[in-house]
Formats: sequence, structure tokens, C-alpha cells
Amino acid sequence: MAAAPASSPVEFLLCRPPPRQRRRPPLAGAFFAPTGLAGAPLLRALASLSADLLAGPRPPSQRRNLDAVTRRLALLSALLDSLLLSLGDAEGEGEGAFSDAANLCFRELYVVLFRADLLVSYVASAGRAWALLRGAHLAASFRDLDAELAVVLDVLPAASLRLSWDAAELLDLLRARCRRRAPGQYHDPAEAALRDRLLAALRHFELGQPPDHSKLESLLAQIGISDAASCRAEIEYLEEQILSQEEDTDLPLVGGVVALLRHCLFSLFDPGNTKASRVWPSAGDRQRLLSWSSSDDSSFSVPKEFSCPISLDLMRDPVVVSTGQTYDRPSIIQWIEEGHSTCPNSGQALADNRLVPNRALRSLILQWCGVHGFQYDSPESSEGMIECVAASCSSKAAIEANKATARILVRMLVEGSDSEKPVAAREIRLLAKTGKQNRAFIAELGAIPLLCRLLLSSDWMAQENAVTALLNLSIYEPNKTRIMEQEGCLRLIVSVLKNGWTTEAKENAAATLFSLSVVHDYKKKIMNEPGAVEELASMLTRGTPRGKKDAVMALFNLSTHPESSSRMLESSAVVALIESLRNDTVSEEAAGALALLMKQPTIVHLVGSSETVITSLVGLMRRGTPKGKENAVSALYEICRRGGSTLAQRVAKIPGLNTVIQNITLTGTKRAKKKASLIVKMCQRSQMPSALALGSTLTVVDHSLVGNSTLRRAASFGSGELSNPVSISVPVP
Repeated sequence: MAAAPASSPVEFLLCRPPPRQRRRPPLAGAFFAPTGLAGAPLLRALASLSADLLAGPRPPSQRRNLDAVTRRLALLSALLDSLLLSLGDAEGEGEGAFSDAANLCFRELYVVLFRADLLVSYVASAGRAWALLRGAHLAASFRDLDAELAVVLDVLPAASLRLSWDAAELLDLLRARCRRRAPGQYHDPAEAALRDRLLAALRHFELGQPPDHSKLESLLAQIGISDAASCRAEIEYLEEQILSQEEDTDLPLVGGVVALLRHCLFSLFDPGNTKASRVWPSAGDRQRLLSWSSSDDSSFSVPKEFSCPISLDLMRDPVVVSTGQTYDRPSIIQWIEEGHSTCPNSGQALADNRLVPNRALRSLILQWCGVHGFQYDSPESSEGMIECVAASCSSKAAIEANKATARILVRMLVEGSDSEKPVAAREIRLLAKTGKQNRAFIAELGAIPLLCRLLLSSDWMAQENAVTALLNLSIYEPNKTRIMEQEGCLRLIVSVLKNGWTTEAKENAAATLFSLSVVHDYKKKIMNEPGAVEELASMLTRGTPRGKKDAVMALFNLSTHPESSSRMLESSAVVALIESLRNDTVSEEAAGALALLMKQPTIVHLVGSSETVITSLVGLMRRGTPKGKENAVSALYEICRRGGSTLAQRVAKIPGLNTVIQNITLTGTKRAKKKASLIVKMCQRSQMPSALALGSTLTVVDHSLVGNSTLRRAASFGSGELSNPVSISVPVP
């Protein structure tokens, strides 16, 4: 049984070695000396810090420089002990024993030791491969550390310290040691040779000639990688460094090493025997995934500080509400969308709906997951990070190594055991996250039909990774055709959308349909697939915020097909879109889809007969983005145009419409301005007094802005185009 977690997450993390998660470069930034210490207390603080450094771990990387630091620290500790001995143990006597200049030097010495502690900790926590690649930079950091120590020792007023003969000898020896080393002595020839072997292996891949397994085993053994767990740890550490986007990082080189190690993971080791490959499931999923109950990790419980008070799941994106309480973002958004205006924990009224990211807590959760070997999918994966990872996969060596890995993974999908196939699907999913080359050759190797079979799997991990892999592969345009032409694949994707084992599997099935519906020729085929539109409508109504976003974008794409109206109406998708107008997350796309669907009179009257719908559209015109405002104006225009004078009169009666139309005329897009002008004309024709008053006001504004010619052109302006979200990048899990 695993040990129970510590009572506090902070205490738990402090008592464990620092996890290898996105460490920043050493010696970066400014540090301040402890101004409140002087004399004996300051010396004791220095002696304690020096002793801790001497007692710390000795990592295999940078051994030459670490040994040199250890020798200097031993001399320094002896010097400090001698000074403390000469001062005596009395607390009061020691504080004024040194001159101001001496105290200033000792404070600067504290800063140097603190920097040394950071540097040693960085090397100790760094991946071995990363330390090899950054050998020159680390050596420079040790050289800078020696230079800083030498400066402090040179300006130390030894005469005022009344040093004993032994202490003076120690100080002279320490000064000499700091000045003695030549720049070339900071570089370890053995590490340089090992780095050259690593680069030579990359060159073999670049030439399309992967090294023999025996040579790779020998190389990895020297690096310190002996099993699947250590190999995966090295991969994850290097990927963290890629995401940190340090300015001087050679991304193609690091990406090439990641690809080489991933190839070794599957060609030399058993990747299934590593805890790092597991993903922490949600509370609801754990009840269904009984296979987890037999593992050693089932005794772990998420610390309550890391659990969302609403869902009781591990928080992925912790945010703070106005009352100061922290919740997982999807849970609190759903709480607010359900009409609640109070804090779930405290019961206090929410002053506003602003959500502030709790980055400190997210960092602690990330470290906790790293200590236990659980994958933590933080929402930090921005477009810039995805581009950064893509750049790291661009080298010829990385592409060839990934190809070799993909061959192994596809073979595992064909010949592997039931436990190996989910692992292979997961790695294909990760491999297909970035780079069109990866997506192209994975599909060319025949992975798509094999992944489709896993959609029927009773293993939640196999199904989830398979559908996500298909999503990632579908981003590459030719793969859309491969997926749609694969017999039964579309039906299986819809089946996962309806009955998937996990929420993530269902969401990614919806995202896959969104990706496939970008192609016009496939819209009708998706709509005709039994249950596809119905399940998208269901997810739009009852799904998570992310699921609703995927569903509404898929429905928008399908709505652009000229034959979509009747299918959307009979599947209740229109009702779901109407209800979504009150949800700020998806209201813009919902308005655009409704505008496209209102070619059918039944849908026009269904949408326009509700004053709440019209009010929601006017609200979106007031507060939405330019795209959202344009879609709302388009929907309102269709109501007035196709709904007759009755619906036009209803639109004209909406309070505040006058101001909103004026703002659209001033700040809207070109299409929005034209349709706003047409809405005014149609309201005028409805012969309602309020509409006439509205029209006269807006006509003056519109004439002054765009001239009479615009209004004349607007009279013949048809439905026009909508802002189309098809160009939005498909989310890559």
C-alpha cells in the first residue's frame, strides 16, 4: 500500500525532492541579501547554508564542477566555523563584532551561496539528456559562480576580522582556488564525448539509418536511462523545457532528442510498465473503471485542497471567484450558467462573474501530480506553445525518428496484446498532436482503420486515446478523406459521442465531427448519419463548456449546407441552438447557425415567436465580439425579412434596440452595418409608430456615416455571408 498523503499539500511537497517540472535556468534574476542579519547570526546562517549544500545530493551530471564546488564549500565551512569559534557563543556579543564593510561582504557571500544552492538543485533535478545538451551553459554558470565568489573574497576586509593563523590560511587557499581554474577546466571531456555520441545517433536518424539496438542501449546506459520509466521521465522533462520557450534553446535539437528517446522507449523497453503513462481519471469515471481498483495507486486520494468543491475532482484549471473561493473553471462556469448567483462554498453573493486563474495552486497541483507520476493536462497549452512544439519536431532527425516510432506503434495496434494497444493509441495520439508530417505518415502506415476498431473497446483508455488520435489526425486535410471513407468509422465516432466511456472521449468525438464537417462534401453525410445531429444537440444542451463549444461549432458547420434546415429541426438542434443564445460561451456560433437555418419558415417562426430569443440577440449585438455582433444582426435580419410584419413589429418593440442599432452602424463590420440598415427599413414598413421613430433616428445616423449610396445598395442586399468559425483551429488535446 502506498503511503497516505501529508496533511498539507505544501508540507507534502516540501518534504519531497523537487519534482522535475519546468525548472527555470539557474543564476537568473536578482537576489537580495538578508539585511536584518549581522555578526554572529549572519555567520551562523552562512554556515548552515554551506553545510546544507555539502550534505545535498550529488547528481551524475556536471561532476567535475560539482566536485570543485564541494571542495570550495568545505574550505568555506571550515573558515566560517573558525570565525564563529573566535567570536564565542554569546548572542549579544556577535552582532556588533564586525565592521559594516565586513557585514556587507558576508551578506553578499550569502547571495553567492544561495545562487550556488539554486545551481546545484537545478543540475540535480534536470534530466540527464537535458544536462548533456546544456553542458556548455551549465559550465558557464559554474564559472560565473566562481567569479562571484572570488570577488566577494577579494574585497573581504580580512584585517578587521582578527583572523587566526589557520583561518587566514584557509582564506588565502580559498581565494587561490577560485582564481586558479582556467575556462577550459569547466568542461568535462567525458560528458562532451557522451554528448557527441548522442548527436551522432541523431545524425544516423537524419540519414535514414537508425543505429543498432545494441548501440542505442549502450548510449542510454551511459546517459543513465535503464528502463521505460526513466526513459519516459527524460522525454517529459525535455518536453517541459520545449514548452518553457527559453530564448537560447535549440528547439530542433531538443525535439530530435525527444523523438530519439521516444523511439528507444518502444524499441528497447516495455512502455506499459511505467506509472507515468496513466492519466488520473475523474471521480465519475473511477466508479466505472474498476480496473484501477486493483492497482497500488488506488489508495491515493487527491488532497482536498486540490479538489474542486463542486465536482470533487482534481482541479485542472483552478480559478478564484469574487468571494475568494477557488473552483475548477468548467464547474463554476456550469454553476453560474444554471442561474446561481451565490458562491457554492460560502453562500455569499457573487459581486461579478469574473474568474481569476489561481496559478499558485495550479503549480502545486502540477508538482503533486509529478511526484506521483500522474499526467496533468493543464490548460496552458496555448497556440504559441503548440507552435513551439511544432518547431521542435521540424528537424529531419526528429521526422525520421518519429517515422520509425510510428511503425512500431502501428505494429503494436496490429499484433499487440490488449494491454499494449491502449498504450500504442496514446502514443499515436501524442505523436499526432503537432506537425503535418507526423499526421501524414501515421495515416499512411494504416493507423486509421486500427484506431477505428478501438472505438468499440471496453477499455476506457483505449477508446479515449483512439478517438483523440483520430481527432488529431483529422487536422491534416487528406486524413479527413481517409476517415470518412473508412467503412463504419463515422458510425463509430457517433457511437462514442453517444455512449463514450469518459467525458473526454465524448467531447473529442464531437470535436472530430467539427473537424470533418469543415469539408462541404461531408456535411450531408454527417447529417444523414443516425444520431449524429441529435447527439451534438444533446451535448450543446447538457455538455461541459468545452463539449458545448465543440458541438456548437460542428452544428454551425452543418448549418451552412443548403439542405440542413429540416434535419436540424427534426433533431431538436434548433431548440438547442435557441437555448444556447443565453450562454456567452457559445452564443455567437449559435446565433450564426440560426441565421443560416432560418431559410425555412417554420424555423423563422419558432425562433422569432419568443421575445426572450430576440432579447438575447439584441444583448449579443450589444456586448459580443465583432463576429458575434454580426451573427446576431444576421439572425435578427432573417427574423424581420422572412417572418413578415408581425415579427418585424415584435423586433421593433424591444427596449434599447435604437441604441444598439446606432452602435452597430458606428462600430460594426461592413456586413453588420448593411443588415442593420435593412432591419430599420423593415421595421419602418411594419407601420408601427415605435418602429417609425426608431427608423427616423437611425436613418439620420446611417446617412451621415455611409451616405445615401449605401442605403440604396442595401435595398437590394440579400442574406450575404456570415462570420464563419470554420477557420478556428481544431482544439488538440
